[in-house]
Amino acid sequence: MKSVDFSVRALGILKELGAELPLQSIAIGKNWETGTGEVVDVISPIDGSSVGVIQFCSPEKVDEAVSAATEAFHAWRTVPAPIRGQLVREIGNELRARKEQLAYLVTVDCGKIYQEALGEVQEMIDICDFAVGLSRQLYGLTIASERPMHRLTEQWHPLGPIGVISAFNFPVAVWAWNSMLALVCGDPVLWKPSEKTPLTAIGCHLIAMKVIAAFEDAPDDLIQLLIGGREIGEAIAEHPGLPLISATGSSAMGKSVAAAVGARLGRPLLELGGNNAAIVAPSADLSLAVRGIVFSAVGTCGQRCTSLRRLIVHESIADELVEKLLAAYRQLSIGNPLEDSTLIGPLIDEAAAGEMQSSLDAARAEGGVVHGGERIVNESGHGVYVRPALVEISKDALITQKETFAPITYVIRYSEFTEAIAIQNSVKQGLSSSIFTSDVRESELFCSPAGSDCGIANVNIGTSGAEIGGAFGGEKETGGGRESGSDAWKSYMRRATNTINYSTELPLAQGIKFDL
Repeated sequence: MKSVDFSVRALGILKELGAELPLQSIAIGKNWETGTGEVVDVISPIDGSSVGVIQFCSPEKVDEAVSAATEAFHAWRTVPAPIRGQLVREIGNELRARKEQLAYLVTVDCGKIYQEALGEVQEMIDICDFAVGLSRQLYGLTIASERPMHRLTEQWHPLGPIGVISAFNFPVAVWAWNSMLALVCGDPVLWKPSEKTPLTAIGCHLIAMKVIAAFEDAPDDLIQLLIGGREIGEAIAEHPGLPLISATGSSAMGKSVAAAVGARLGRPLLELGGNNAAIVAPSADLSLAVRGIVFSAVGTCGQRCTSLRRLIVHESIADELVEKLLAAYRQLSIGNPLEDSTLIGPLIDEAAAGEMQSSLDAARAEGGVVHGGERIVNESGHGVYVRPALVEISKDALITQKETFAPITYVIRYSEFTEAIAIQNSVKQGLSSSIFTSDVRESELFCSPAGSDCGIANVNIGTSGAEIGGAFGGEKETGGGRESGSDAWKSYMRRATNTINYSTELPLAQGIKFDL
């Protein structure tokens, strides 16, 4: 497909959704504006071509957006949560109706294959369904009081406008994880997407605003969109009017956000890097393991935060498994992500390819045996396409401690199971992990307090492909935040403890006597 073809279709989708051309970078509710910042080309990684131009937002717009969100909060917080859930239900229905169009924008914007893009939009739909049910389950507690005729309770209230800073690799799902929970919890949302993926952000905002504008109880400025560079993210992180900042990105970025939010004693919700590992034990079903490993290693061209970076294999089966993986890698179709036969699309840009080659060079310098990793010229001659790399290397190699956002998987051999767990836990991040084994003792130990130290610990599946029902996030330099399912909703609310005295006496807690 020629670049002009997919560019025309992508812009046509946005125009159908209500976008104006040239693209605008600021949306405060339904009101769109052109930014006053840098003018940049919107580049598709499919072939490196320009889909259009956009003028970025400038930092002074953050104050205006926060003021509008604060005003919206004062109205939205008193709307009953089940009614707020109805709004999210209708957003989910609109996403269902626009699933293929939005997935197309995802592929053009970030280069992931169309099947994965459809899956990402399905995540948005799924989190809407989850949030609708949640809107009737924002439960508090009734607690036994030590004082007679007193009731001790706990309630959850809306927190306030929240900021969402998202990354290029999941340009729509992460916004939905945060926004749909925030909306049912009573919070407006100010979104700063990756500047590399503005098309999907504009599409999402238009889809959601169509529903909000028609929903009687929803204030106009319930959601905001500011597209720009790092300085916009910094202004959002520093703003005292945003009590919660959810940020997805590298560990370095997360440390910067945490410092800015912490300096004003706000709440950071961080989902950062993951130098993820899978252990393959001697009893593993290797056919199953190969399928799980390959998708985890090469899906989204190795640019998922949960991508498999380290493969820790028992020495008795390592050679066999490597041969099976290399055979599977040879069958992978690499190319235009819009084509149905493609399994691996491009890296996001040249900088990512440079990082990949730098890491492979470092691995070779440490004695690693590199399989694959070469650049590929696709049919257009443009775009950054690479073969995924398997690198057989020592557990002590320093390069294995670094997360490279590219399809590189380091194969490390082990002899004892305790050694495998130690290798798994030896990195600074703690996002996702998995084990392939048929030994129940190994699987249970892996999931126990003495096992994986990650926020996600899987058995007989890979490290990527999480469902929305579980809380998503990790430990250590992954940031400690949790998004999506389970009780992640509590991050978007404030807790109030109430003591109600329905007697005519005033007994004090702990038996204190204070008689007047």
